Amino acid sequence: MKRLNFLQSFRGFDGLFSYLERLSSGDRFLFWLTTIVLVVSIFWSGFVINKQVSVLLPIEGGTLREGIIGTPRFVNPVLAITRADLDLSNLIYSGIMRRTTTGDLVEDLADSVTVSSDGKVYSVALRKDVYFHDGQPVTAYDVVYTIELIKDSGLKSPNRGNWNTVKVELISDYEINFILDEAYFPFMENLTQGILPKHFWEPLLVDEIPFSQLNTEPVGSGPYMVTDTKRSSDGLISSYNLTAFTDSIYNPKIKDIRTKFYASDEELLSALQTGDIDSTGALSVSALDKVNLDEFNVIQYPLPRTFGLFLNHNKSAILRDQSIREALNVAIDKQDLVDKILSGYAKPTDSPIPSDFFALESVSKETSDSGAEEAKRLLRQGGWTQSEAGNWVKDDDDKEQVLSLTITTANSTLFTEVADYISEVWRNLGIQVEVAKFEQSDLIQSVIRTRDYELLLFGTDVGRSLDLYPFWHSSQREDPGLNVALYTHIDADAYLENFRTEPDPSIRSATLQKLNGTIVSETPAIFLFNPTFVYVTNKEIGVFAVERISKPSDRFDTIPQWHISEASVWPLFTNKK
Repeated sequence: MKRLNFLQSFRGFDGLFSYLERLSSGDRFLFWLTTIVLVVSIFWSGFVINKQVSVLLPIEGGTLREGIIGTPRFVNPVLAITRADLDLSNLIYSGIMRRTTTGDLVEDLADSVTVSSDGKVYSVALRKDVYFHDGQPVTAYDVVYTIELIKDSGLKSPNRGNWNTVKVELISDYEINFILDEAYFPFMENLTQGILPKHFWEPLLVDEIPFSQLNTEPVGSGPYMVTDTKRSSDGLISSYNLTAFTDSIYNPKIKDIRTKFYASDEELLSALQTGDIDSTGALSVSALDKVNLDEFNVIQYPLPRTFGLFLNHNKSAILRDQSIREALNVAIDKQDLVDKILSGYAKPTDSPIPSDFFALESVSKETSDSGAEEAKRLLRQGGWTQSEAGNWVKDDDDKEQVLSLTITTANSTLFTEVADYISEVWRNLGIQVEVAKFEQSDLIQSVIRTRDYELLLFGTDVGRSLDLYPFWHSSQREDPGLNVALYTHIDADAYLENFRTEPDPSIRSATLQKLNGTIVSETPAIFLFNPTFVYVTNKEIGVFAVERISKPSDRFDTIPQWHISEASVWPLFTNKK
């Protein structure tokens, strides 16, 4: 067959088809096969290169469905106490300062915050481009109104203790001074307080505020605003729809957040498992055990709280014996307690300071014996002997003293299970133990305030600033102080006082180490564990977790960065700042 010159024969598509017609059927097959392979290769190479080079970037859109236990009542940062109220308040309101993903405080409503050289005056200049959800600007008048309202004893705000002695000075429309009686370095944390719109609340008398509809129809300046409210047949709020506030400084990625409220753990768990909600931070430890963790992202946030047994030697002379206190402590396998009672959602501790918030130097005593054997050795060392019946006894002024103790705690699932675990450990050791349980209000009024207990199973919340003063300074031994161990030590008092006022972080750190060593060496309490807050989301939610949160609602401090929708983009087209 006469060979054809391809370049002469191929003139446009007509030439191509003419050329193909002259080819044999085998040559045409090879031509089309080669063409198909070439086209597929080009597309596949493009796909591979795009996958290797492109990056996923969060984009605006999507709806987050958040499940919460309880019914909102005070969606108001001045009155919020419950998990539901605190979560919503953090989404709807904003403060002078806010936390970043690293846990650091940065300006929110503030343009700048300046601290005087003596640490007593905080001068705040507000941004001038921030508005409430109704379009009114946020000014210094709103800040002053909010703080003075908190300080009003008639309102009984849970935040009053943070502001009671702080003088608020209005400088201009956008400038305020906060004046302290004495330097207090943790004060900056107070500036995360959500700010109310004065023009909505000022017409109300103080005693009318708790009953105002504004508590459930909130207007703030935060990243999300209420756009719809649904109620059940009995009039209780069953859900809120929050929409990203487009005129804010935040530019949230998620368009809508739908908060759904449930009456029980079982209902909430069912909603998560059936896909009615995307996320929740309200599941109990027992409910978390039923979640298929392979299907969800589970984020654990350490909390600045320490649970322990606080010893009152005024009610039990036995507890003045150092050998007793040490034996009671060493007998408890704290890791086993955390694994069995909290399913691992906590960290065992021997310190009053939460370990995830401060790098502690070890002060625990090493021993090769088991906890039970070491406890028995310490008891014998303290002059105690074990009777034929297995009880520990000691002769005291010709009178036989039996080692017998009572643990007092709240009548709740967690505290009951922890108390039962510890009492079983001690009983197996030969110690007589009783457990007294009280409802929360009775525990506070009849037990804690009167200091009527031998061992109090209790939790302390020292906050992100690690201010242990209310719990360990000798001046706080009587109500309303929270030194429930009735601890007194002249060196510890000095450390606590210096820690509050010292501006140098390195000196504060060294002071905290000394304080920890002093307290632990005397065993005024048996420290058990630091709890974690567990947040469960489906795997489509991009959560920017906050380090060192103070309370569960703080997880929403980074909500503007969270996302559901993503787009694949080449780096060339991303914004570089």
